[in-house]
Formats: sequence, structure tokens, C-alpha cells
Amino acid sequence: MANSHKNGQQPDGRSIETKLTQAGRRPEWTGIPGQPGGIVNPGVWRASTIIYEDVAHMMSARISQEDSRGRWFYGRKGTPTSWALAEALTELEPGAEGTMLYPSGLAAISCALMAVLKPGDHLLMVDSAYDPTRIFCEKVLRPMGIETIYYDPMIGADIASLITDNTRAIFMESPGSLTMEVQDVPAIVAVAKARGITTLIDNTWATPLFFQALAQGVDISIIACTKYITGHSDVMMGSVTATSQYWEAIQSMAWLFGQMSSPDDCWLALRGLRTLGVRLKQQEESALTIARWLKARPEVGIVRHPALPDCPGHAIWQRDFTGSSGLFSFTLKGVDETVRARLIDSLQHFAIGYSWGGYESLALPVDPVNIRTATQWAPDGPLIRLNIGLEKTEDLIADLEQAFAAAFQG
Repeated sequence: MANSHKNGQQPDGRSIETKLTQAGRRPEWTGIPGQPGGIVNPGVWRASTIIYEDVAHMMSARISQEDSRGRWFYGRKGTPTSWALAEALTELEPGAEGTMLYPSGLAAISCALMAVLKPGDHLLMVDSAYDPTRIFCEKVLRPMGIETIYYDPMIGADIASLITDNTRAIFMESPGSLTMEVQDVPAIVAVAKARGITTLIDNTWATPLFFQALAQGVDISIIACTKYITGHSDVMMGSVTATSQYWEAIQSMAWLFGQMSSPDDCWLALRGLRTLGVRLKQQEESALTIARWLKARPEVGIVRHPALPDCPGHAIWQRDFTGSSGLFSFTLKGVDETVRARLIDSLQHFAIGYSWGGYESLALPVDPVNIRTATQWAPDGPLIRLNIGLEKTEDLIADLEQAFAAAFQG
């Protein structure tokens, strides 16, 4: 990694923390008409129909739709609320041309893959990918004649051995959101670039705050904004940020599928984005404290946290990332799913629920064994994934301690 970003300094001289505060706040979106000054946040602009002054005005707006950023046309093409969020996300990724918004992370992943693949193509998909991504590959891409080949997340430059004449894209997720392997993204990107292959990454775990994918050479970066970007477990949203080479294809595919996010959701996501830095800092600190506490427990087998030395790809994380988020997993040693369920059921400060990245702590039983095909997941006991929220760390540890007692004495 180019270490210019390791200290948070960006190419334009602003730190990423400052960008989180300033990005997407253009005067034309925050100014008060006819008055100096303005408001802090872009407002919620709700619109379906846009009214034109005359036919010439309407025709001019239609012509400008080759690139709709900041241009009124029709509600589906956005309003200042969505443009502000998209622009802010673009600013967080050095080398980005633009960002499209979607109603979920899965919609973002699906549309990004559709934008770069056609029948007859081969896709290399990381074996640790988010399960709905795998389902999309099998249920949608395969019937279209697009073959998916799964690969070991730790393959690095050896991915070259899997490339065929029809390989058109490599999809990464680093770390994997269940088993936390950190991929050697620069090595994979180097192989792909030498062969003209598109690279995509699900960067939800790290966000651009901890890993700037496009600066590492990735072509397309995808985030489930449902998680850390919104941060409050009340919005479904995804984003795709692309380089200039892929921007037109990403934008066109989103339009063809009618993908968009509502102005109200965009406003909530933009508000959440402003506190991303302070939230992630606290969640990183708490998660590391809890992960280290778990490692010392005799009931725990392995702890999969990228910032811990024994996590697969830790050295890569140390080289390429600027921090770690609040999601990690661990196994219970030598017991069955009954004990796991008893432990999770005994927790009082951890809720049971899907998703992650919100301000609240979650515990989830996960079983990767049956969804891996290129690699094997053979743990020493059942796996639990934790999302560490903003509760006091000591309270979460005390909660885990009493749950361990209840589960193993039951």
C-alpha cells in the first residue's frame, strides 16, 4: 500500500475525518435562496415529477442525462439529497469517478456484477463471500450462462492459476464477514490488471475509512451502507463507487434496473456518515478489548479478528488497513450447538439479529461449513459472530461472562 493514506492524509490535503464532515455539502444544496450563508445539512428533497419552464428546458435536461449527477430530470435520477450522499462517498475514495446508490447492499452487488459480466463469461468469487452474493451467482448468473468459480480467500497472486480465457471479473470480500480472512488485494489486483480483468470488492467491513479500495487498484468498491455508513440499524442501502473506466457501465446498469434510494433514506445515511469516524474508533477499541478477553477464555477455541496475530491474513491487514471495525467471530471449543444457543440466549446486552454495523451489539450463530466449496471450514466447535456496538465495553464483557457461566453450567 502507498503509505500516504496510513496516517489519514488524503491526496487533496484533507484528512478523511475532515472529508466525513465536509463532503457533499455544496453551497447550492445548503444555501438559502436570496440570502448569504445557509444551513449545515442538505435538506430532504422528495420528488417524482420535475416541472420544466418550457419544452426547450425539458429537452435540455434530457440531453444532460448522460451524467445525471447534480442535474434535475426525474425523481428516479436523484435529488440534491441523494447527490450529496453519492458525492460524499465518492470523495472518500481517491481515484473514484462516481457513486451510485441502491436500496440494499445486495442490490449494489448484483447490479455491479451485471454491469461487468455477460453470458459466456467466468467470474472468480471468493469462497468466504456474503451468502446472498453466492446465491445470486448460482440463481441468477449461472442460468444466464455466467459461470462462477470459487477460490480460497488466501490465494493471493496464485489466483493466476484459476484464470481462463473467459475470466472477466474477480470479486473480493476482505475480510470475509463470517470467518474474517483478509485477502491480499494488491496481489490479486496486480494479476487482474496484467490480464485486463475487472476487480470488485465488498468493502463493507472496513469502509473507506480503514481501507481505500480504489487507491489499492480495485476497479469497483461496494458497500452495504445498511451497516456502518448509516450506523443506526434503520436504513437499507448499498453503494457502488467506480473508477472512470467503469463509471458509465455502473451508472447505466443501475438506471436500466431502476435502482435508486429514497431521499429520506439518503438523508439518514448522510447524517450517519458524519459520525462514522468516531463510531468506528469506539467500536474498534471495544471489539479488540473483547476479542482479547475471549482469547483468554478456556471455553473459546479460536478468535477470528483481523487485528489479532493468528487471524488468517493478519500481516496483510497490518500492511494495508488503517484500522479494524467491530465485527468478528469466535468458536466455542468442543461443545455443540445446544451450548452455543444457551450462551447466546443468556446474553442481555447483545441482541440476536442479522446485519451488523449499527450502534447496538449483536450475537449471531453462524455455520459456514455448508456454504464453502473451494475451501473447508473445520472449526473446533460452533461459531458465534459478534457485532460490537457503542455500549460500555465493561458491560459487554460482564454480559459475556455471565452468559458463559450460564451456558457451560447448564
